[in-house]
Amino acid sequence: MGKGNYLDLDKFEVGDPLPDFTKSPITKVQLVRYAGASGDFNPIHTDDTAAKKMGLKGVIAHGPLIMGFASQAICRWVPKYNLRRFKVRLMGRSYPGDVITISATVVDKTETRGGTRVLCEIIARDQNEEKKLSGYFEVVIHKWKGEIP
Repeated sequence: MGKGNYLDLDKFEVGDPLPDFTKSPITKVQLVRYAGASGDFNPIHTDDTAAKKMGLKGVIAHGPLIMGFASQAICRWVPKYNLRRFKVRLMGRSYPGDVITISATVVDKTETRGGTRVLCEIIARDQNEEKKLSGYFEVVIHKWKGEIP
């Protein structure tokens, strides 16, 4: 890890993986709390009976919750002020008990006037290796060292 316990992406090369970030198992309480925080009270996220009536095996996690897990991983890897772009596509349902692991790989590094631009592919998978999310994020590692001037 680099300064402030962040990764020093200057030392990473194209093709290098970032360390995986694994969340605790998703809980029904977490889904209810997320429903309240997001305002998305669709019962497929909080009520097993309603979810089963919709053809699901039970409640499912909100897609943006999984995106939030990916955001949390990025902010563990690099300071949030370095993040320039984050774009994902949701790919599968997540259920209570699922353990989501976020992985990323450096796919491009470019020197710019302001610093080094690093583009990474990001993927979220559950404990069965099923993809839940995929996308990219871009960070800029500034040429100056230390805090933002």
